[in-house]
Amino acid sequence: MSRVCDLCGKHAQNGYNVSHANNKTKKLWQPNLQSVRHQLPNGTVKKIKACAQCIKSGRVTKPAPRAKAAE
Repeated sequence: MSRVCDLCGKHAQNGYNVSHANNKTKKLWQPNLQSVRHQLPNGTVKKIKACAQCIKSGRVTKPAPRAKAAE
């Protein structure tokens, strides 16, 4: 399971943590991915992994809420 946004392709970035004494240790920054239901242009609904920035900017089109089952 990859940690990549399905819409923009955002993925992990690496670099260094740098201490006050200038010690460097490797670090990996992961994107804030959320599993959301996305309505495609043809009307079908698919679950995708989208970063928080794509959700906030409106690149994810959320479908209408699902109908509840009759009791």
